[in-house]
Amino acid sequence: MRRVLGSWVFFLVFILIDIYVFQALRVVAEGWQPRARWWLYLVYWTITLLSVGFILSIVFTGVTGLHRLFRTYLFAVLIGLFLAKITAGFFFLADDLRRVLQWSASFFIGKRNSEFVSASSSGVPRSVFLSWVGLITGGGLFGTLLYGFGNKYRYEVRNHKLHFPNLPEAFRGFRVVHISDIHSGSFTDINSVKKGVELIMQQKADVILFTGDLVNQSADEMDPYIELFSGLAAPHGVYATLGNHDYGFPLADTEGERLRMQREMAAQVESIHRRMGWETLSNRHASLERNGDKIALIGVENISGRANFPSFGKLSEAYSAAASLSFKILLSHDPSHWNKEVTEKYKDIDLTLSGHTHGMQFGVELPWFRWSPVKYIYKQWAGHYREGNQHLYVNRGFGFIGYPGRVGILPEITVIELV
Repeated sequence: MRRVLGSWVFFLVFILIDIYVFQALRVVAEGWQPRARWWLYLVYWTITLLSVGFILSIVFTGVTGLHRLFRTYLFAVLIGLFLAKITAGFFFLADDLRRVLQWSASFFIGKRNSEFVSASSSGVPRSVFLSWVGLITGGGLFGTLLYGFGNKYRYEVRNHKLHFPNLPEAFRGFRVVHISDIHSGSFTDINSVKKGVELIMQQKADVILFTGDLVNQSADEMDPYIELFSGLAAPHGVYATLGNHDYGFPLADTEGERLRMQREMAAQVESIHRRMGWETLSNRHASLERNGDKIALIGVENISGRANFPSFGKLSEAYSAAASLSFKILLSHDPSHWNKEVTEKYKDIDLTLSGHTHGMQFGVELPWFRWSPVKYIYKQWAGHYREGNQHLYVNRGFGFIGYPGRVGILPEITVIELV
């Protein structure tokens, strides 16, 4: 019921925004030939009506009859159109505020000269300039999102040297490959995924660490890829922990039933880890030994600083047996856990590895400027962070979910060298 209501709300908002954007479209086309305007309006409303039809089909049928690949891209295009129109709408809103202020000034001053005469209901004409700027900006955003479809398998290797004064001598130069958020349920091209797996192996890691979200919502999404990811190997092993998607999103009548279903799903994902030769660190630790020295790998189930995600992790339980080791690496899927607990209570955890945010798969990363909408949700959203002697690295994700593409934030394979 909630899903249906949400779809109807989205549908109504979609229509209202379409009508609002159409007003600006009429302004920029005012000087066009009648036939050209007619074709412009026809194309605009045809696309709108087709979009509305798809939204209604989601409400009433779930479009289960459509091929998954077609459904994924069609939904992404619709969301892209929606976001583009909202973006353009900000410029139109600014123009409408200008018109209201200008009309109000003329009303209170008592002047009604020709500058304020217009066929518009407010008495002040729309700005052709702002209308064009809004349409170009919204269109540019939509074009960028379409371009991003081609980036979802453009894996990027990011190399980092992190300095730790207490690193045991034998582990100097130790290479950690960190991957996160595979989201196998979103993959549509196994050959492209294979290239990503091969790229991981080319990094010659001493250990490979995966920080959760193997699937989207069902363990069987991984079936076509188990053999492929079984090829990941390193001298000190492959270790994994669970992310919020690895518990699924079950619909249940009671809280107890929901928790039971989530635990069953997590157990299925852990079983897949074992089949691939990965060791799952669910609220426990493992020690790595090299030339007589040891370091601790601590793994927790998902712990979120946000109430809308499951939190099954128990860091105290995982940490206790590793407390005596001088150097500690924590695998925790959600980076909000770092400030929620790690930096407050466990100041001897040297390095925390997380994922979860994907960098929202959209943003700008330049040497002097980094931005993504996700920064307004997560304080630490991509890359390296440090507080005192504690380090956090947030992987941008190997896979993708929702939007089948990436703009500015490419899928990541992280190589961390301990020095």
